[in-house]
Order: sequence, then C-alpha cells, then structure tokens
Amino acid sequence: MNECILHEDLAKKVKNKMLNDEILFDIAEVFKIFGDSTRIKIIYALKLSELCVCDLAFITNSTQSAISHQLRILKQAKLVKSRKEGKVVYYSLKDNHVIKLFMIGREHVEEL
Repeated sequence: MNECILHEDLAKKVKNKMLNDEILFDIAEVFKIFGDSTRIKIIYALKLSELCVCDLAFITNSTQSAISHQLRILKQAKLVKSRKEGKVVYYSLKDNHVIKLFMIGREHVEEL
C-alpha cells in the first residue's frame, strides 16, 4: 500500500484560498454548456455574425427546432442574447467572455 504524505502547511494554505463550492459549481455549469458540439458550432457562428434561427439551422445542418432548443440553453446560461426585428429574432454572443472561453479551448486543441 502506498503511503500518503500530507504537506499540512501547504494544504491548509491552499484550502483557505479555495473558492466556495457554489462558485465552483457555477463555473462547472458554464463549462458543461461548452460540452455539446452543436452549441460550440452556434457559439462560433455567432462569433462571426449576428444570426437568426434559420441561418443557424442552415449553417449547422440542424433543424430549427434543435437550434431553438440549444439557443434556449445558451440564453439561460447568459452566453447568448437576442433582439427582435419585425418577426425575426436575431441572436448574438452576450459578451467577450464567451469568445475568450471559446478561443482558449481552440488554442488548447490546436497545440495538441
């Protein structure tokens, strides 16, 4: 059996600096949103341009219903916003944080 050696001073110092569980849970929830390839396609498309559901369905080779469902998830996570022009609803990314998260993921994948 392997012996575990606790570095108590270091472990206590790190433990005292840990974020609370609620914040860590919320961060994990944001990353779960990025765990779906259709949502990633939508995020990248919206990085390039503001688009409607029909546009996104065409770009992602999905149904309008599937895209609407994914957009609902992205809006609930506050990653996407919408605006209405006549009968058409246009979607865009909520802020630059979304782009930064995407680009960091892309950089990581491309360096592998």
